[in-house]
Amino acid sequence: MMGWFVRLVAIFNLSLFLLLTPHVGLQADDLLGQAAVSPAVEQRISEIAQRGIDSGDMPGCVVCFGDSQRVLFLKSYGRRSVEPIDEPMSVDTIFDLASLTKPVATASAIVKLMEAGLIELDDPISSHWKGFEQNGKEHVTILDCLVHRSGLIPDNALSDYRNGPITAWEKIHQLPLQSPRHTRFQYSDVNFLVLGKVVEEITGRSLDEYVKSEILQPCEMVDSDFRIDPSLVQRVAPTERRDGAWIRGTVHDPRAYWLGGVAGHAGLFSTANDLAKFSMMILNRGIAMKQDGTKVQVFQSQSVDAMFRPYDVHGDVRGLGWDIQSRYSRNKGKELSMESIGHGGFTGTVLWIDRKRGMFFCFLSSRLHPDGKGNINPIAGELWDTICD
Repeated sequence: MMGWFVRLVAIFNLSLFLLLTPHVGLQADDLLGQAAVSPAVEQRISEIAQRGIDSGDMPGCVVCFGDSQRVLFLKSYGRRSVEPIDEPMSVDTIFDLASLTKPVATASAIVKLMEAGLIELDDPISSHWKGFEQNGKEHVTILDCLVHRSGLIPDNALSDYRNGPITAWEKIHQLPLQSPRHTRFQYSDVNFLVLGKVVEEITGRSLDEYVKSEILQPCEMVDSDFRIDPSLVQRVAPTERRDGAWIRGTVHDPRAYWLGGVAGHAGLFSTANDLAKFSMMILNRGIAMKQDGTKVQVFQSQSVDAMFRPYDVHGDVRGLGWDIQSRYSRNKGKELSMESIGHGGFTGTVLWIDRKRGMFFCFLSSRLHPDGKGNINPIAGELWDTICD
């Protein structure tokens, strides 16, 4: 199964000199490793992507993968938008990441606070956010929320958010546990809403500000943010309609929307290029390579190890904010190793980082456009299996 990857690495090594020249800092779409991909593999990728488009599961997508040093493949397929106007997909399209926000932004922020000695995994949430301890939640910990064993409800009522953030947070204070902590795995947006609020309580800064300064800027993720600059909206893939208007450049998730676009469970926008930078940083044990060739220690190496540490939650294996092997891993395929961390997003986004293979795999689509339907998880899994075969 590793044969194709070995050949890829061999071809890639012929171009290793690029890493020793000023080209180190080029954008991913300037460093396309298309030559490292055999025509047969590229054709198979195109066929899988086109099948997803033809079936109506997505209007288009961006497929990207690489290793710890560079992007080896980056290509767009289909359309960015079909309503209200037709636009071709491009590799620099910005996507609403939905739940990919959980690991890339919120869990990463928690890890940074751990490194600073401001938080520990076994800390009760209520030790950092007063009021949360109501209704039996006093023993729910940071780790419980990260691996979805807290017993919190998956989503509380949308009406809890319509009167603004102050009311919304008070409603979360009042939530009882749906089940006793540690008794089941239950994926929950509320877990990460809580974690995002903890970041804000500890730092005294908004979640988006902290994530930008500690994660996005050190990794030079220049097109990633919770709040899209108006000048970039045209590059954003729209999702569906809200109140009769197309959602483009504002978060699709309704709870994040009512919280002003910034929340621990959803709200981050990004591109394949930026997620490649993040992934390469993880594969390099927390070290990001900047445009000018200098290195930045974004995470300590032991923090990266902690991200990959598996937690068996009643048969579902999770990392710190990441999926490893669970009921949600259909987008992982069959060929990625158990030394992989990944996640999907409701809007049609997928990212996996396989430390054993030394590769990352990114699939970005807007499956909700234009009709709110579409299913891309099998497509993403099949793509990874094709690439790894």
